This record gives sequence, C-alpha cells and structure tokens, in this order.
Amino acid sequence: MSSLSYEIVDVFTDRPFAGNPLAVVFGAEALAAAQLLALTREFNLSETVFVLPPSRAGATYRARICTVDRELPFAGHPSVGAAVTGSRRGAFPAGDLVQECGAGLLPVSVTGDRAILTGGTPTLGGELDPAPLLAMAGLTEADLAGPAPRMAGCGLDFPYLLVRPDAVARAAVDVAAARRHGIGDVVVVGWHPEQRAAHVRVFGVGLGVPEDPATGSAALGLGVWLVAAGLLPGDGSTAYTIRQGAEIHRPSTLECVVTAAGGAAVGVTVAGHVVPVARGEIIVPPFIG
Repeated sequence: MSSLSYEIVDVFTDRPFAGNPLAVVFGAEALAAAQLLALTREFNLSETVFVLPPSRAGATYRARICTVDRELPFAGHPSVGAAVTGSRRGAFPAGDLVQECGAGLLPVSVTGDRAILTGGTPTLGGELDPAPLLAMAGLTEADLAGPAPRMAGCGLDFPYLLVRPDAVARAAVDVAAARRHGIGDVVVVGWHPEQRAAHVRVFGVGLGVPEDPATGSAALGLGVWLVAAGLLPGDGSTAYTIRQGAEIHRPSTLECVVTAAGGAAVGVTVAGHVVPVARGEIIVPPFIG
C-alpha cells in the first residue's frame, strides 16, 4: 500500500505547541481532489497543504490548500508553512520563491525558519451592518468602536469588525447567530494605535473552524482595511503586528507591512516563523470517483 510523507508544523510562532498547526504533505500530485480532502479530514486540522511540482511558468512549487470541507484558492498559514517546510526538506532552495495557488503566483521569501508572504491584489468592499457580526462574535453595540465593518482581502476576503480593545477577549463565537444571519466568518479587531498593533480573533464557522489561532490571509486583509479606515497611513509602507490565539492557548505573532498610495492599499505582506513538531507517513486514500 503506497504512502505519502508529511510533517506537522506550527506556524506564526517561534516555539512548538503554539501558533497554528498545519499538515504539510508531499508527493500527492497524482491524487484526486476527493483524496486530498480525505487526507485533510484524517489530519483534522484547520488546513492541510499539499506541496506539488509547479504547473505554471515562473512558479517554484504549487500549493493546494484544503480545509476539512473544501479546497481553498489561498490561505496564509499554509503558504508560509509550505514554503519553509519545503525548503528545509530540500524540495526547493530557500530564498525568493514563487508559490502557485488558486489565487495566482505569489512571492514568498524564505530565510531559515521564517517566511515573508506577499498577498494577492488587495480588494475592498462596501460598509457592512455591524449588528450581525456583533451577534456572531457574542458582543453588543456597546462594544463597537470606530469605522464601519467592511470586507477586505488579498486573495481571501474577510469582514473586519473593530471593537473596543477590552472586548476582544470577551468575544465568544455564536454559531446559531452566524447561521441565522448567513455569516461564515468574522475578524474581531482591537486596535492599539500607539504600537500599531492589533489583538485579533478570527471565527470561521463557515469553514468548519470555530476559532483560528493564526490567520495569515486575514492578517493581509486587515492591512487593506486599516488603510481604508484611516488607521494606517494612506501613502508609503507601514509595519503593523497582530497578536492572535492566546484565548485558545495557541499564542501567535504575525508581522505585517502594508504599502499604500493615494489612501488605498496596493500591497501587503505577512511574515512569521515555522516550527516542526512531527513527521511521518500516511497511506494514500482509495480513489473515490
């Protein structure tokens, strides 16, 4: 019976058993989508990434990213984890890489156990009614702070809800409210302007993740939203830091830079460390077609 090599790594942390755990699987290029999903469900983590040979000119490798429910075009912690793990194993050299994924060709720079990921083209939606988002996060109108919520992203869009900093720790996902309002996810943000730092919680019930400990794709979109909201400069490059995951015992740090021009984000990067914690072989699921 054939098998595939895999590693479990923790992303956006410099120590094991923190950050966001990820399964990185190698050698799955001949597998069908149903088999990739079967493997992802077996690992039962928020996401699994399959590192494959590239199929497009200019790419260093191809990443297919799955949750237990579906394949995603892009996600942050699988992209960072794939780049560092693949280079450490010798699948490709460290340095300036190009990841092929559903969101296109994305630059990734790897130095040692750290990677800097450049997101896709920034997108920004219109203002949203905060009431459903507050309900999903288990908060009230009294917790709301600052500019209206909006969708934003750099390959994967999220709704950003700015609340009083003290409210972030009190947030608790209300799955019934999410279903009632038809909301799949919400990024709850407490902003500290003096440090240019955010305390973030990401509730993703629509992806089968009640709470994510470190969300690179949401970190990228946050930069787009912060510039649009006037909380970061509208011109030049500005660093900001995200703290996430402490409430679920997986503290994480995401280091970001947003570049803006004329009051709008034109590019965002997110960086973090990757720590290996386990490795092994997993059998190939039978084809289901």
